[in-house]
Amino acid sequence: MALFSSSTRQVPPAAVVPRHVAVIMDGNGRWAKKRFLPRVAGHVKGVELVREMVRACLERGIQYLTLFAFSSENWRRPQDEVSLLMQLFVKALEQEVDKLDRNGVRLRIIGDLSRFEPRLQELIRQAEARTAGNTRLDLTIAANYGGRWDIMQATNQMLATQPEKRDGWQESDLEPHLSMSFAPEPDLFIRTGGEERISNFLLWQLAYTELYFTPILWPDFDTAEFDKAITSFQQRERRFGRTSEQLVEKPNA
Repeated sequence: MALFSSSTRQVPPAAVVPRHVAVIMDGNGRWAKKRFLPRVAGHVKGVELVREMVRACLERGIQYLTLFAFSSENWRRPQDEVSLLMQLFVKALEQEVDKLDRNGVRLRIIGDLSRFEPRLQELIRQAEARTAGNTRLDLTIAANYGGRWDIMQATNQMLATQPEKRDGWQESDLEPHLSMSFAPEPDLFIRTGGEERISNFLLWQLAYTELYFTPILWPDFDTAEFDKAITSFQQRERRFGRTSEQLVEKPNA
């Protein structure tokens, strides 16, 4: 069974600091273009920002950070850019896992990993195994991931293990098979770069997530900007279908 219940069935506990933050790190290419640099320079800078966000989450007591690194639609980009992104992914795994492990960060990679080269797949397995016992922060990287793919693969897994569900099933039957079954639904979703859409990211999980869009390009999204997003979250009234009056009477009911 899933470790956390759905927000459509049970109201999550109220929190001043979001427990789970999900981010679409948009704007790397445009950041580089503004500086007359190749697009890959923006992606390199973007990786540096990931380190800063991990550190910020550890300092602020955020328990889960999920980053959309490469969507299933990103294969449509120019082949040379895709190749450079894959190389950057390998390099990041080779260089960053020791630091994550020392800081108590558990790394997980979600998505259809079968399309990646064997070397990259092996590095992912090693990184996940190396950090499996860490509990300070769950860092999840979505790579070759799509929200629709996630729901379809979960449905296929459910029916393969429980064929009787073909006659009818509930949310709780599907949830254990979703890629993010190990984490609570995101409290706060951030998208940098000025676009205001979720782009096939965590479609199931974002049902009641607070959305925050900013024009700041990802390489410029520092801790001060992160704190602005958290402040915005803290000003939201999270009703989950209830009225404002009910929040005053029984905030966690």
